[in-house]
Amino acid sequence: MVGNDNWINSYLDAILDAGKSAVGGDRPSLLLRERGHFSPARYFVEEVITGYDETDLYKTWLRANAMRSPQERNTRLENMTWRIWNLARKKKELEKEEACRLLKRHPETEKTRIDATADMSEDLFEGEKGEDAGDPSVAYGDSTTGVSPKTSSVDKLYIVLISLHGLVRGENMELGRDSDTGGQVKYVVEFAKALSSSPGVYRVDLLTRQILAPNFDRSYGEPAEMLVSTTFKNSKQEKGENSGGYIIRIPFGPRDMYLTKERLWPFIQEFVDGALSHIVRMSKTISEEIGCGHPVWPAVIHGHYASAGIAATLLSGALNLPMAFTGHFLGKDKLEGLLKQGRQSREEINMTYKIMRRIEAEELSLDASEIVIASTRQEIEEQWNLYDGFEVILARKLRARVKRGANCYGRYMPRMVIIPPGVEFGHIIHDFDIDGEEENHGPASEDPPIWSQIMRFFTNPRKPMILAVARPYPEKNITTLVKAFGECRPLRELANLTLIMGNREAISKMHNTSASVLTSVLTLIDEYDLYGQVAYPKHHKHSEVPDIYRLATRTKGAFVNVAYFEQFGVTLIEAAMNGLPVIATKNGAPVEIHQVLNNGLLVDPHDQNAIADALYKLLSEKQLWSRCRENGLKNIHQFSWPEHCKNHLSRILTLGMRSPAVGSEEERSKAPISGRKHIIVISVDSVNKENLVRIIRNAIEAAHTENTPASTGFVLSTSLTISEICSLLVSVGMHPAGFDAFICNSGSSIYYPSYSGNTPSNSKVTHVIDRNHQSHIEYRWGGEGLRKYLVKWATSVVERKGRIERQMIFEDSEHSSTYCLAFKVVNPNHELRKLMRIQSLRCNALYNHSATRLSVTPIHASRSQAIRYLFVRWGIELPNIVVMVGESGDSDYEELLGGLHRTIILKGDFNIAANRIHTVRRYPLQDVVALDSSNIIEVQGCTTEDIKSALRQIGVPTQ
Repeated sequence: MVGNDNWINSYLDAILDAGKSAVGGDRPSLLLRERGHFSPARYFVEEVITGYDETDLYKTWLRANAMRSPQERNTRLENMTWRIWNLARKKKELEKEEACRLLKRHPETEKTRIDATADMSEDLFEGEKGEDAGDPSVAYGDSTTGVSPKTSSVDKLYIVLISLHGLVRGENMELGRDSDTGGQVKYVVEFAKALSSSPGVYRVDLLTRQILAPNFDRSYGEPAEMLVSTTFKNSKQEKGENSGGYIIRIPFGPRDMYLTKERLWPFIQEFVDGALSHIVRMSKTISEEIGCGHPVWPAVIHGHYASAGIAATLLSGALNLPMAFTGHFLGKDKLEGLLKQGRQSREEINMTYKIMRRIEAEELSLDASEIVIASTRQEIEEQWNLYDGFEVILARKLRARVKRGANCYGRYMPRMVIIPPGVEFGHIIHDFDIDGEEENHGPASEDPPIWSQIMRFFTNPRKPMILAVARPYPEKNITTLVKAFGECRPLRELANLTLIMGNREAISKMHNTSASVLTSVLTLIDEYDLYGQVAYPKHHKHSEVPDIYRLATRTKGAFVNVAYFEQFGVTLIEAAMNGLPVIATKNGAPVEIHQVLNNGLLVDPHDQNAIADALYKLLSEKQLWSRCRENGLKNIHQFSWPEHCKNHLSRILTLGMRSPAVGSEEERSKAPISGRKHIIVISVDSVNKENLVRIIRNAIEAAHTENTPASTGFVLSTSLTISEICSLLVSVGMHPAGFDAFICNSGSSIYYPSYSGNTPSNSKVTHVIDRNHQSHIEYRWGGEGLRKYLVKWATSVVERKGRIERQMIFEDSEHSSTYCLAFKVVNPNHELRKLMRIQSLRCNALYNHSATRLSVTPIHASRSQAIRYLFVRWGIELPNIVVMVGESGDSDYEELLGGLHRTIILKGDFNIAANRIHTVRRYPLQDVVALDSSNIIEVQGCTTEDIKSALRQIGVPTQ
């Protein structure tokens, strides 16, 4: 038995020696082993529970400790040892696979980047290679340099913010209830409150998801909630009934379910359609309220996080409005971190986090945004620089060209703007006297209830309090903080430690990751015997957080944030606002916050000795503590909400003024399409031309009714040109005038039939292009300059087999148009969009014709967006639109399936099998489309009766 114990300990030691790279390098447990204090129990707590997040391993450990028989206990421990060895081996294998993959792709990507930068260098004007080309401020500027607010020149602004995940409400926020309800929720709500009170702003809408699921408060199901700002009031402008800040909850996805952010993707298009209706309606309401005579459209649509970014992209395109984007926590940064941990392969990570869809949404947000808001320079240079669509050096050169009015040939990068986060200043702390008691010139008040809830943990509650406010996630690094406190006896004798780790009921009911971190914390408290020195309350209200900061300040304590990486750092600003000095991680936003506030010390979050030393220094040196406190209070105004909002508004007012083309009442009365009760959009791409004609005939016959022949209209949506469509219809004896509209060239052109006689049958038909639609989609379109650049660039896209190179893309001028550049394709390449983004080409690249043709269109042009345009222009209600598709289609196929419109999928052997187009998608179709939605109907076959049956199911009248 003793021999078995020794064998287990020796084997664990061997794993630690042989697998430093496999289990994360030098860690505190290794240092303990070297000091002669290694224990298997501690190893399992630190490395298995928190390191590998293997809950079943932890349960096995608990069962092993509960065994009365030493032999049975050691058998379980031996089994666990082998499992750990397998985990370590798996991690090394994953690291090797990822390294090989990166080694293969890195040279190709870097070559493309170098070529893109070199090409731009060649295009610079004589004398243009000056200081501006390398000046960071040319690529992005901070919030205080060279920009003065212009809010006085514009009145009654309407601004739309979008944040889709989590539990969003104005008061009593349930921060920490789940992983999606945290700092971002708090930020967007307070931002909306403060922005709505800013001079010149009439209304702010924060759009989010309506939640009607059981076990959630009814407030999350209210369609609208008015926000009351406590920061500052705007008394200069008259307010109307619909002015101010509002949370607008749009219903999308299953009505009776709460969805995490990873499960929202299939329902984004449904949200976009609902939000589109709200914005159109509210723009008219504001116009009537202030009497301006025209709709008051949003000055900007601002997306927060990737899912809201893709929603803002689609909304800004549908309404021809400027877009801004704040990433908050970027997907590529998360992916890099998860791959380095080595616990999961890229495929497993994608399955869990839908990470590839998230990254693609962030890339699309870069494509469409005019400005991207970052909290720090580090976020721009180290995180956004990982993306295909942004590169610092190229951004500087493009910005220099724009500044001089030079042609960029359709190449563009959004302007990166650094605006530090804002905080609520409603609870500024009072001064303290020399004894540390709060000065109060009025009658004595009772201590806040949360103070007693914390103090009850402490044997000596008068000691300085070290405060950490963080959710129990591994990346927050709480266990290292507890170890730093537990292993430093002088620090333990000097101070207490308070851990505010969200709200919880029972650890057993929490998410595995959070439960593992909390269990590790409690185990470490027990191992170091920290009872009476560490507080970890189960509950607190959001409104009590300022009181917790005040308690730490009253005891002359310190705030600590030692996350491995801190994206935003709002808690650091809140601590400073309450007069509390800080110890913060040197990775991320705290570096730049510290440069402004100078109210504490920065530490390496991986070095627990450095954390302990910094805490002891700050708390024991009273002059240092006082100086840090005074610096924080003196400089905190730079992070106020008024300052934050002023910086945002100054940027918004520099954006180009655009607006949607809404048809007037007179125009709508003359357009046949606007009088239809239902519109059937035929978008079947996965069939040959003969079967397409058959489907068109059958659909028209199925929807034709003698009683109301004009109630249903038809639109043909395709990648074909208008001449190809007319030739096809005429060749089979069909009259083009039988359609209300043609969406051509992959959504880049809309035509309406026009005839001179009384009826289509006795008139010569012409087709009139919708110029207003072209104004909607021309954002960032490079035109002829882009065409010349793409033709040149296409010659460089080659396939190499040994020494032989084969060109893959050729210009197809016959099928090109003003807003659609067509190319013939030898073989579809899923890297094509990546290569175009690296070149800073902001376009849609859509494969069609079974991947033999490529259409390059403006970023906001697509067939699904053309349908939304018909709603905005002609007032056609989206739920009254039916879209017919095949089993597959062009590479914009997935966009046609989601939304408030109804979709009929025609299934059968008439569909072209093995469509190569969808091999270029980086994520499964079910990640972005809810195929089980009640708005999607599948029908086997395409006969008149098949289509008629499907139309009846969705309420379209048939004969």
